[in-house]
Amino acid sequence: MPRTPRQKPPRPKRSVLKRILIVLSTVVAVIALALGGGALWLYSSATVSTAGTEFSNELAVPPLAKSTVKRDGTRVFQLTMQSGQKEFTAGRQTPTWGFNGDHLGPTLRAARGEKVEVKIKNTLGEESTVHWHGMHLPAKMDGGPHQMVAPGATFTPRWAVDQPAATLWYHPHPHGKTEKHVQRGLAGMFLLDDQKSARLPLPKKYGVDDLPVMVQDVKFDGAKFDHGKGLLRDTGFLGDRTMVNGTLDPYKEVGDELVRLRLLNASTARIYDFGFADNRRFALIGTDGGLLEKPARTDRIQLSPGERAEIVVRMQPGERTVLRSFPHKSYGGGWEARFAGGDDTFDVLQLRAANTLRPSPELPGTLGELEVPDGTDSVRERFFGLLTTGINGKAMKMNRIDETVVRGTAETWTVRNEHGTPHNFHVHDVQFRVLEVDGKEPPPELRGAKDTVFVPPHKTVKLAMRFDGPADPNTPYMYHCHLLYHEDLGMMGQFVVVEKGQKAGQVRTPHSHAGH
Repeated sequence: MPRTPRQKPPRPKRSVLKRILIVLSTVVAVIALALGGGALWLYSSATVSTAGTEFSNELAVPPLAKSTVKRDGTRVFQLTMQSGQKEFTAGRQTPTWGFNGDHLGPTLRAARGEKVEVKIKNTLGEESTVHWHGMHLPAKMDGGPHQMVAPGATFTPRWAVDQPAATLWYHPHPHGKTEKHVQRGLAGMFLLDDQKSARLPLPKKYGVDDLPVMVQDVKFDGAKFDHGKGLLRDTGFLGDRTMVNGTLDPYKEVGDELVRLRLLNASTARIYDFGFADNRRFALIGTDGGLLEKPARTDRIQLSPGERAEIVVRMQPGERTVLRSFPHKSYGGGWEARFAGGDDTFDVLQLRAANTLRPSPELPGTLGELEVPDGTDSVRERFFGLLTTGINGKAMKMNRIDETVVRGTAETWTVRNEHGTPHNFHVHDVQFRVLEVDGKEPPPELRGAKDTVFVPPHKTVKLAMRFDGPADPNTPYMYHCHLLYHEDLGMMGQFVVVEKGQKAGQVRTPHSHAGH
């Protein structure tokens, strides 16, 4: 019989497995490199610098709003919310919103002791509000999300000015839509005067040696504003250039030795660290709620959205200097700093001194006394934990009262940022004193009257404030993060002011004013 052929042994599988492993390893390596390269590209492309800007446009100075005075002494202003178009760059018309014009609004001005009335008309295609940021006034007049003004309707808030001279501002406050309404151009300054500040030898010629500087970051998509939030931008919208009072690449010619800049961070998410490109020192004379007790010499002042600062800078004949926002490290780690704008540099405004300058008196050594409590008479303490998802674990609800305070009492509020995203904290109606920052005495720039304070990641601030009313158990004021993307997400709460022994009432369902 023929012999059966001997079968060949099966081919080892080891080589096949080896090839598969090599292929898989290669694929994984390619994916890792792609991801790493993408992450590196994201990181490197997330920083912005406009250092070296050519300043080619004269700074626009918002006009002082016209007013009339009634027989009873009430000063009456009129504001119309309207849509329009503005040519920010030659030949390109950008759709905008504004007060009494195509973009931004006039500067309102009133004195302590005056009664004020503002007739607000909404000619937009959607409802909005006008909130008086930093103003002490009744809750029904505050212009928060409970005082909506419908399209075609009017609302006329009235109040008596009872607070020191200060740089305040006004802007919309519709719940869930504040960021977009401010970005489109609804914002303006409200300056308060008093007899004490009028007697001080400070620069005070509006538009000459006393300049409003409303800073906003913007981005364009062709002629239109680009309001898109970039990848990993947890703070909200960050633009790639700045404008002042609606002017791109602005310069201002000045003719005085001392120039007062009323800085307002009117951006929706960006935090600025202002100074001058030549690192000259300047005098900080005021914060959100008014003048400091004495000038503080510094070369930097940090402002988060909604914060204000009044600085005085000395100019030499014929020189030029640039107001710049520098990179800063108050965000925590490098990743957070990069994607929250902490590594960015912006040349904001150029000052051009005349060859001959008018002499300015030296700044006084004392400016005034703070009218905010120092914490010694606080009758209660409260804690507020900040997360992007809400405050104290709760997202905003329009019909819920979160806190109840007693008229005429002072309290101490402890505010802690409980994660790695930057936040700040704004309280309506009151000015507060910063008692501590992480258990330490606050720096000079935080020792004035404040209504908004930056709270870096994992940091804690302690604030003292007084609630002088008037009491209204049914109409709340707001407290919230003023990074407007966070506010719109629900990072906001409500408090009411009541008389002693009185309880909070029921928040009425918000309605739009069709007339008031």
